[in-house]
Amino acid sequence: MTPGPTRIPERVLRAGMRVLHHRTPEFSAALAELLEGLCPVFGTATADILPIHATGRASMEAAIVNLFNPGDTVVACCNGKFGEMWAGFAETYGLHVVRVATDWGRSVDPGEVAGALADHPGTRAVTVAHCDTSTGVLNPVEAVAAAARGHGALAMVDAISSLGGAPFAFDAWDVDVAVTSSQKCLMSSPGISFVALSPRAWAAADAGAMPRAYLDFASIRDTLAGPRPQTPGTTPVLLVLQVLEAVRMIHEEGLDAVFARHRLLSDTVTSWAAARGIELPGEGIRERSPTLTALRMPDGVNPAMVRAAVRAEGIQIAAGLGEHKGSCVRIGHMGDIRPDDVSRTLNALDAALALPGR
Repeated sequence: MTPGPTRIPERVLRAGMRVLHHRTPEFSAALAELLEGLCPVFGTATADILPIHATGRASMEAAIVNLFNPGDTVVACCNGKFGEMWAGFAETYGLHVVRVATDWGRSVDPGEVAGALADHPGTRAVTVAHCDTSTGVLNPVEAVAAAARGHGALAMVDAISSLGGAPFAFDAWDVDVAVTSSQKCLMSSPGISFVALSPRAWAAADAGAMPRAYLDFASIRDTLAGPRPQTPGTTPVLLVLQVLEAVRMIHEEGLDAVFARHRLLSDTVTSWAAARGIELPGEGIRERSPTLTALRMPDGVNPAMVRAAVRAEGIQIAAGLGEHKGSCVRIGHMGDIRPDDVSRTLNALDAALALPGR
């Protein structure tokens, strides 16, 4: 019950027990099926989806390396740890970062984004986390993307903790870059991530002059486009097979049903909290993610002791992050999690909060 790695279904684990050579027609067929199956999850019929042989952070960093040059300006929405992470990557590579929405207690305001873009003509991109698991916010990606497009900037989205658990519409929202990873709503082991890229993003990549090798988007695209889809170097075959099976499961359940299940789990947790007077951090958060809920522990309650008591019942929940580290716990309800899992977790929390010396 954490924000990831999440529980892996037995069916997905079994799928990853096969060993295929990464240059065989059988594996190429599996890779092609996976990338095709991810398109509806991203909400795209137009974007290229690239597999990256590393976790989501590498894909976020790769987007900076491939699309920009030192000195370029980006506007970064930083209302959580992972919004700030993309800003940090950009600065590492010499980009000029304009931070907006730095208050972890509220959602990103698209008007603030538009104002920053107006104040900084020539800004190349806007970065935003769809779900930032440090607070459980679900940011308004469609409106942020519209603000970016209105000023000729790329819209770049960290969808690592939302894709597959919340609706995402890459094409309809006019997004340029979206990143996700295997170990969250895709119900698989950590170690592989995926980047969706628009034609505008590819134009930016063509103009980018930063050195890149392992994370070179063009090299990955060209290898996928060969007679048989492949990736440069040795593909993490077992991870591809796991994610393929997970994507099959998502489509068997149906995307709308998957999204409804995640929203039901979120509503169950927030209703439980409201009934007990437990607050959610961020009074200015307008929409909460269906994939994770952060809970502020009552005064005098030690979150570490609560987590330990829940762990003693065989359930792992997560610590707070950043400014919420000493006051919150976080419950992930994404991927393979079901209503019974949430009920068991909330019962364990009830017991933990009733413990003396908590």
